[in-house]
Amino acid sequence: MNETITYPIVETFHSVQGEGAWTGTNAFFIRLGGCDVHCPWCDTKHSWNAKKHPQQLIKDIAKAAKAANPKIVIVTGGEPLIHDLVPLTAAIKKLGMQVHLETSGAHPFSGNFDWVTFSPKQFKPPHLSIYDRVSELKVVVANQEDLEWAERQAQMVASDAVRYLQPEWNTPQSKDLIFNYILQHPQWRISLQTHKLLQIR
Repeated sequence: MNETITYPIVETFHSVQGEGAWTGTNAFFIRLGGCDVHCPWCDTKHSWNAKKHPQQLIKDIAKAAKAANPKIVIVTGGEPLIHDLVPLTAAIKKLGMQVHLETSGAHPFSGNFDWVTFSPKQFKPPHLSIYDRVSELKVVVANQEDLEWAERQAQMVASDAVRYLQPEWNTPQSKDLIFNYILQHPQWRISLQTHKLLQIR
């Protein structure tokens, strides 16, 4: 492992996972800078420009994660797959930790992950390398078109991948849209951003 490798870090913090299958789990988050997907409703737009965020050595990032003593370490963004994640995941795993990824899949897959949360966006279609890596599919829904997109994506992931529909936070009607859809489509579950409900990071 080349310990001189660095990544642009927007922030690291210790909290709980707020969404999906691991909701409520003790987690250390590593938010990498850089994103070219540019969802209009993104709640971390400050992460888009990687050049605005300081570079940190992978050994320091991994040590900070270890010091927090989390159940899982989550690499998120931005869009983390803009970067080669092999060195970062190797450093974290070397210290004996479980590593999760949150990605839109818009770039070629890299890294060694224990769990992959795939949240595809229509704004920048996913790279084909993501589909056989998916542990859970999580589609943010604001309208009927997003439900149709979710179904197309669901056809491309493994049958045992957990399937979630998540209301777009700033679109109140999306909750009812998803609720009614899931009642008719039992292969889907609803995912809520519980960290926002609890007003934690």
